[in-house]
Amino acid sequence: MHIADILSRDTTTMSFEFFPPKTDSGWESLYRSIAEFAPLEPSFVSVTYGAGGSTRDNTHALVVRLRRETRLEPVPHLTCFGHTRDEISRILELYAGNGVSNVLALRGDPPAGARILALGDFQHAGDLVAFIKREGERLGVNGGRGFGIGVAGFPEGHPETPNTLRQLDHLKAKCDAGADYIVTQLFFDNHAFHDWRARCELAGIRAPIIAGIMPVTSATGLKRMADLAAGTRFPASLLKAIARCRGDAEAIESAGIHWATEQCRDLLDSDVAGIHFYTLNKSDATKRIYKALGVRMAPR
Repeated sequence: MHIADILSRDTTTMSFEFFPPKTDSGWESLYRSIAEFAPLEPSFVSVTYGAGGSTRDNTHALVVRLRRETRLEPVPHLTCFGHTRDEISRILELYAGNGVSNVLALRGDPPAGARILALGDFQHAGDLVAFIKREGERLGVNGGRGFGIGVAGFPEGHPETPNTLRQLDHLKAKCDAGADYIVTQLFFDNHAFHDWRARCELAGIRAPIIAGIMPVTSATGLKRMADLAAGTRFPASLLKAIARCRGDAEAIESAGIHWATEQCRDLLDSDVAGIHFYTLNKSDATKRIYKALGVRMAPR
């Protein structure tokens, strides 16, 4: 189903992100988690692509398996780094042949240790969006409408583009190239999100914006988030809540899930287009947030 139809059907979407594991035990754990996620009836699930396409084959395998063996709607990530037009075309043909209707187009990150940003044939995510749009129409995906295409947004700014006005120009270019929706990088400060969403509207960006949420579930996880999502602001009140736990792992998890739940409540009250949970392949935190919010998805 085209993402535009999903957004129309569900009004407020709820979606999850998975990543392809690197070990057999990781795959077994993921499939157990997927079985626990499925009853929540997410609008869609996204599947990540490693830096520089490093998990390419595993991503394809997971996406195809989700499409064939579950009722979940998989949305694979596709990135610019290291890819030629022919390679992207072959990937899109694989997805089209397996009934995958939507993709998330990203510039992506270079592999760890890479000194040169080898972008391949696509210099910007907008170039990739335009190519995916043309290829989807050529392949007759979604009855000729082409792939539904998502792109990334950065409510607290992108570290490589300090000029916030230019950031919005880049985002608008991706939308003008054919993006159907925007999903944000994780954030913990809703004020920053609301302000950025208003600035997007002023900039003429009309694509629905889905908020990316990742609950803090451990002290080490908090530090890892700070490394992975450069520029993300951690409000003092969140850090105080974590500090009050005095290192107690269960208390830290509860405090982090409470914070994320309050974020989601505020976002829902503010008519956000959707909430996308960065799950780290674990279902417990998301299930607890769903329960606290009383979320019920529309019948399929």
